Amino acid sequence: MQTLKDQRIVVTGGSRGLGLGIVEALVARNARVTVVARDPGRLADLQRRLGVGIFAGDITEPDLAERVLREVRPTVLILNAGATPPMGAIHTLSWDEFSRVWNVDVKAGLLWIQAALRLPLPHGSRVLLGSSGAAIAGSPLSGGYAGAKRMLWLMASYANASSDELGAGIKFQALLPRQLIADTELGRAGAEAYARRKGVTLEAFLASFGPPLTPAQVGEHVATLLTDPRYETGVAFGLRGDLGIHSLDS
Repeated sequence: MQTLKDQRIVVTGGSRGLGLGIVEALVARNARVTVVARDPGRLADLQRRLGVGIFAGDITEPDLAERVLREVRPTVLILNAGATPPMGAIHTLSWDEFSRVWNVDVKAGLLWIQAALRLPLPHGSRVLLGSSGAAIAGSPLSGGYAGAKRMLWLMASYANASSDELGAGIKFQALLPRQLIADTELGRAGAEAYARRKGVTLEAFLASFGPPLTPAQVGEHVATLLTDPRYETGVAFGLRGDLGIHSLDS
C-alpha cells in the first residue's frame, strides 16, 4: 500500500507505550484506526483526542478477535498488546510468573492470527506481530519472555504458510525492537532491573544501546514498513535507534 489514507487499521494495546506511538503515527497519515485495549477510560480519552474507534476488552478472550475483525474489516492488523513480565532471576520466579507472557502474548497472537485467516481479512492485508530483540539475545531476568517473543516470530512464518495454502493473500510479519525503550512501562522496568544487575545507573545502561528508540520513532517505522515496497516481502524486521529498520531474515 502506497498510502495509509483511509486504510482500516486495528491496533491492539494502542492506548499507551509503543502502541500509542504507532496509533499517533497512523492517525497523522489519515488512517482509520481502531484501538483495542483493556482500560475503557484511557480508550475514551484517546477517542476524544484522536478520533479513533475503540474496543475495550482482553486480547486473550476467545471471541474478541473475531468480533473486532468482523466489525472493522481492517486491511492492517497490528498485534502490539502484551503482558509486562515480572523481573527476576530464574530461580526466583514461580511458574505462573515465568509463563505470563506465554499465556497473554502468545495466546493472543494465536487467537488473532486464527481469526484473521478464518474470516479472512481482505486479500493483500498485512498483520504485524510485536516481538522483541529478546527473541535473539535472550532476557535472563524476565522468565519466559524471550521464548514467547521468539514463538511469535515463528508464528508469523507459520501463518504465512497457512495464508499461502488457503490462498488468503494475507502477509504476516514480526517486528523486533532491539533495545529497551525507557518511555514504556515494560522497557523502563527491564532497564532498571538490568542496570541494578550490572551495577550501573539507568542512564548508563540505556546509553549502552546507542541512540534511543522512542515510541514515536517506532510509530514512524511502522508507517514506513506498511508503505515502503522494500518491506512488503520480508518476515522479520528489527528496529533500533541507530540502524532504523533492518531485515532479520536469513
